[in-house]
Amino acid sequence: MLRLLRLLLLLLPPPGSPEPPGPLEPPGLALLSPGAPPQAPDLLYADGLRAYAAGAWAPAVALLREALRSMETLGRTRRDCGARCAAEPGAALRAVLVDAVEPESEPGQQPASWERSLLHAALRRAECLTQCAARKLGPGGAARLRVGRALREAFRRREPYNYLQRAYYQLKKLDLAAAAAHTFFVANPAHLQMREDIAKYRRMSGVRPQSFRDLESPPHWAAYDAGLELLGRQEAALALPRLEEALQESLAQMENCRAGCEGPEEQQEGEAEEEGTGSQGGLYEAIAGHWIRVLQCRQRCVGDTATRPGRSSPVPDFLPSQLRWLQEAHAQVGNLSQAMESALSVLLFYPEDEAARKALNQYQAQLGEPRPSLGPREDIQHFILRSIAEKRQLYYAMEHLGTSFTDPDTWTPAALIPEALREKLREDQEKRPWDHEPPQTKPLTHWKDVLLLEGVTLTQDARQLNGSERAVLDGLLTLAECGVLLQLAKDAAGAGARSGYRGRRSPHTPHEHFEGLTVLKAAQLAQAGTVGSQGAKLLLEVSERVRTLTEAYFSPERPLHLSLTHLVCRSAIQGEQEQRMDLSHPVHADNCVLDPDTGECWREPPAYTYRDYSGILYLNDDFQGGDLFFTEPNALTVTAQVRPRCGRLVAFSSGGENPHGVWAVTRGRRCALALWHTWAPEHREQEWNEAKELLQEPEETEEEEEEEEMPSKDPAPEPPSLRLQRVQDKAGKPPRVREEL
Repeated sequence: MLRLLRLLLLLLPPPGSPEPPGPLEPPGLALLSPGAPPQAPDLLYADGLRAYAAGAWAPAVALLREALRSMETLGRTRRDCGARCAAEPGAALRAVLVDAVEPESEPGQQPASWERSLLHAALRRAECLTQCAARKLGPGGAARLRVGRALREAFRRREPYNYLQRAYYQLKKLDLAAAAAHTFFVANPAHLQMREDIAKYRRMSGVRPQSFRDLESPPHWAAYDAGLELLGRQEAALALPRLEEALQESLAQMENCRAGCEGPEEQQEGEAEEEGTGSQGGLYEAIAGHWIRVLQCRQRCVGDTATRPGRSSPVPDFLPSQLRWLQEAHAQVGNLSQAMESALSVLLFYPEDEAARKALNQYQAQLGEPRPSLGPREDIQHFILRSIAEKRQLYYAMEHLGTSFTDPDTWTPAALIPEALREKLREDQEKRPWDHEPPQTKPLTHWKDVLLLEGVTLTQDARQLNGSERAVLDGLLTLAECGVLLQLAKDAAGAGARSGYRGRRSPHTPHEHFEGLTVLKAAQLAQAGTVGSQGAKLLLEVSERVRTLTEAYFSPERPLHLSLTHLVCRSAIQGEQEQRMDLSHPVHADNCVLDPDTGECWREPPAYTYRDYSGILYLNDDFQGGDLFFTEPNALTVTAQVRPRCGRLVAFSSGGENPHGVWAVTRGRRCALALWHTWAPEHREQEWNEAKELLQEPEETEEEEEEEEMPSKDPAPEPPSLRLQRVQDKAGKPPRVREEL
């Protein structure tokens, strides 16, 4: 019982905690009824969707905007009331509770005093919060406006903006429509229909580039990006205020997030059991369980603040990295005292950081005399001490109450973790070696013999291609072999066997037709007699040939496995090439989500994160356009360009170091074999083995199964939002999205 009571001592925030500044009204969310208390967000949202479905565009806009305003008001009220009630004189009860228990206390006496003091403090805080919410939100307060988990998730995904952009478009308010579309797309970068809608807005004469703005962007990201850009241009004096603003806004955003953790408890069924924090039937167990969930939520706020909208992974070491940038900027402009302050703050996170220690000694030597008054930033000290106190409680609960906790920070002191938990946590944190081991390129002499045996020549290496992990190899196919594979693609397309995308037009541009063929579909067509078996067998053989060479060149010490093999053809649509401005395939990376604005590449879904190397083997050159090009991470600066030709292989690592795209095919038909390789054996291409088995079966079996294997004709094209076709093979395997180079 004493353990549970001690765990509850920090239930109340410390008295006198600074009240977080209220955020500015989000752009575009003007008060539609000034002075009036907000209405229930769920009712407003439901009415807005009904108006949208009825085509009443103006009422739909008004209701959806008011729902957004109501949600924002509810969150701001919770933050303001929480800070105000924590700062009240009567809230200063933590010291009383702590002093109430002495080691020598008589058994059976003090626990009752703890109980009365603690529960009285909780009742006082609840009364303050209820009255504050009623003053700000009207009768009923927050209870009247309580929203469910589903609605919170919908607003987190910014779904109202999906409807707003269409309604604004119908009202001819193109500037607002573009802003709403962009706001939704930032949080949903895999939404293909919105991607197409934004492309249409960009082509409209009434839409300016400034229209594409994020109406929900947390302010710290704009300051963060601007500061880093200025610092990268060696403009440290201009970068300093933006970097400081980014840090302050990041801390404020965390406070806002933490306030939201104290909202109404509304766990989904089964969630408490999964986290191990559910009520076990008693008063103290229920209170402790709720408090632990609040602490878990607060700890997650660090990662939430460090995660850009639409991403699922945070920027690593977000706060320490900002302090390092500040340290560098202060040092560049000669503010050595502030540079020392930032370095000392970094050492709070990582006491053994050699770079910070070295910089600290350098600044001290330049100043010439000790500065005992200098120390770490107070806001960072407060953040660290509070976070450690919360982690200590969470680890205590893990050890003694069987709860779970995933620490979001790498800087947590090892001594803070109970010894009984360290081994288990160490095992949980281990990852596959190929997730973090950088690929090692071998010198020319290591793979030269392999290329000579295959009759292949190295045309351009990474240095000549102005990058890393890139190569152009010629001679992988003869003209006759290219002809066989081209005929295979033509015959398969004529049979309606588009095994990649069903739509007649390319998923990447409306100005080209697209055809795709997998090794399994080719084998099935060959078995049915629709295409020649020679081409299907050559497709298998060539894919293995490419894998062997890619492994020899890039990864001789670790086996590579084929992950996907796809024969793809792109054809220019006649009459649609005049003044064409788009690409055949936009700039992207193959195993991460490229963010051109920041130059970062996020190795997370929807990217194929298990891909390690990519290859494009060209079959022809009798077309215009269609060259492959590499860019800088900004997706704008072209660093190298490769012209297709029969038997030419472009191979490269699949990560953010090799952003690439394809220029528009403006005349003719461009065919190539796209291949991806992986170090992870569990992601090897199973269809390849199935295709090999099919092509090795006796002729009698092929004739018996011909009717079963005959593919049906391709149906009508799917709607634009469903253009990514999912293919299911005869064994009933789960569908898999196809992605082409």
